[in-house]
Amino acid sequence: MDNSRGDSSGVGVLDKAALVLSALESGPATLAGLVGATGLARPTAHRMAVALEYHRLLARDMQGRFVLGPRLAELAAAAGEDRLLATAGPVLTQLRDVTGESAQLYRRQGDRRICVAAAERLSGLRDTVPVGSTLPMKAGSAAQILLAWEEPERLHHGLQGARFTATALSGVRRRGWAQSIGEREPGVASVSAPVRGPSNRVVAAVSVSGPIERLSRHPGRMHAGALLEAAGRLTEALKRGAAG
Repeated sequence: MDNSRGDSSGVGVLDKAALVLSALESGPATLAGLVGATGLARPTAHRMAVALEYHRLLARDMQGRFVLGPRLAELAAAAGEDRLLATAGPVLTQLRDVTGESAQLYRRQGDRRICVAAAERLSGLRDTVPVGSTLPMKAGSAAQILLAWEEPERLHHGLQGARFTATALSGVRRRGWAQSIGEREPGVASVSAPVRGPSNRVVAAVSVSGPIERLSRHPGRMHAGALLEAAGRLTEALKRGAAG
């Protein structure tokens, strides 16, 4: 195999695929650019690029040049979720202990949000959301967080039928946290803050929830600081993981 890096795994087809992917790390390339960067024969470079495009590991830009494909971002997000879940347990436990309320971590999944981690209140009235529960994106402070920083088109779509408004989401973006009072379920209040990935995109929402009788009708006043601190710890863990 013609390998410009001089290293080989012994599995030729994978080595060639790795060469093509690495060649695009610095930006888009034409087929001729791939040939020059990888040292592969033109037919081989073309065959590898088309195969990688089929599997969404490569894509084409508006000029028809090869670029890294969306599947790589999906795989990176999955790796990030593993790091997020590994860190979430102690952060949620501390958040529960500081606030005295059940704490949850949500990720968006299409038009729903899923609870991927939780630390339940040990006694008294609880707002229990078991891990794996799916909840709507139309109500609740976590839904507000997961929608507030979306692109305009997705934000507009998400607001259709929602219990909150565009004005409310503007306030969420301004202060950096969200609250809801009886929005998802009567008698339940919650506060949430955004967890951001290495690219600064919101990838999750960390929340506390409980009866309005305890959280009051202004739960953000009580717990926004603790939520922002917990979200900051999770965000920092994802950035450290990406740097490592």
